[in-house]
Amino acid sequence: MALKTINPASGEEVASFEELTDEQLVKKIELAQSAFEAFRRTGFGERANLMKRVGQILVDKAEEYGKLMALEMGKPVAQGEAEAKKCALACDYYAENAELFLAPEMVETDASESFIRHDPLGIILAVMPWNYPFWQVVRAAAPSIMAGNVMLLKHASNVPQCGAALEAAFLEAGFPEGVFTYLAIGASKVGKVLDDKRLRAATLTGSEKAGSLVAQQCGRNIKKTVLELGGSGPFIVLEDADIDLAAEVAVSARFQNCGQSCIAAKRFIVVEAVYEEFLAKFEAKLAEWHFGDPMDEKTKIGPMYSLAGAEEIKRQVDRSVAMGAKVVVGGKMEGAFYEPTILTDLTLDMPAMNEETFGPVAAVYRVKDEREAIVVSNSIDFGLGASLWTRDLARAKKIAIELDEGSVFINGLVKSDPRLPFGGVKKSGYGRELSRHGIMEFVNVKTVWVK
Repeated sequence: MALKTINPASGEEVASFEELTDEQLVKKIELAQSAFEAFRRTGFGERANLMKRVGQILVDKAEEYGKLMALEMGKPVAQGEAEAKKCALACDYYAENAELFLAPEMVETDASESFIRHDPLGIILAVMPWNYPFWQVVRAAAPSIMAGNVMLLKHASNVPQCGAALEAAFLEAGFPEGVFTYLAIGASKVGKVLDDKRLRAATLTGSEKAGSLVAQQCGRNIKKTVLELGGSGPFIVLEDADIDLAAEVAVSARFQNCGQSCIAAKRFIVVEAVYEEFLAKFEAKLAEWHFGDPMDEKTKIGPMYSLAGAEEIKRQVDRSVAMGAKVVVGGKMEGAFYEPTILTDLTLDMPAMNEETFGPVAAVYRVKDEREAIVVSNSIDFGLGASLWTRDLARAKKIAIELDEGSVFINGLVKSDPRLPFGGVKKSGYGRELSRHGIMEFVNVKTVWVK
């Protein structure tokens, strides 16, 4: 199977790359294992210097990488450049903090000395998606590699050049060959990697279906997994919210990256006292966003990652409309371009409210009060991140306890930050990325007892 770059804005096939043969794949795994045996013995200082170089390369080549993301998956170039630069923050964060996070912990016991070490596991497989083709990879790679592990990257098949560019950045920074390796393979060969006894763990960001398959196979092989899966984040607006600010942020929260984000706000749950005001201001703020060519610096919403993605969003909208939903704005499709869309008159059984809409569609739902907002928020199987809007911070903190989510952002959009743990509950996955919690996922917490 060939891995192809297809420009979603034009539908043109730009490049094609042959998939690794089984023999080539085995050699990549062998190289990774050999690299690990040497790399695990390096000090934190050496790893940190190399990781900081990766970060600098990502900054220096941000414009180049932004155009590459636009070409392969349609992200507006300005957003792609910002993504590359954000990756550098994760590189620097773990370069500066890994040694502190993984320092031995002394424990008083009946021994003359006892302590806890945090040793690397070995080869980690990262199965990563196309929607943030640099950030998703680096936020997994930086902590794993700083812990002394090595990483194999199985990237989404529609962004092969992004995968190759990331491997090139790690090599240019000076990391030994095999510490970070891009595997040019499709989904059908992931199982072969997971079955290899040298692989110690896997991390996946993607769909519920893909996560379930990887978890099942790792379970059979007794290998750890971290899964960051889908989300249908609630954006809850209470009657005492700053409506102007909430409406402005709502546009970014839903439509950045063409709405193709697991942590994007997807269900706008608004109390009836401010529903009409919020909806009007939300529409007005959305009208200010330029929709079009992702290579244009002015563009904020480009095409979806593929024609298939746009068709899936259209099906979800059409099914919701058939059930009674109203299209307030947008709703039209041309090629992979799907107009930014706002839906109202919704019921909880509609696809726009109970499925993950992975594209530029906002569902605005009216509730009576705070209590109903909480019930509606918690009513689906996802639980990745919620945005809550109110001027009463004491009230907000109490509500945050009741929201069944991996994170709650009060008066701000849900985002990932190297300093904060990131992950979900329910069908949004398990385990955590980023912060100290993220680096701890793929280490051997080893007890050493000395008499």
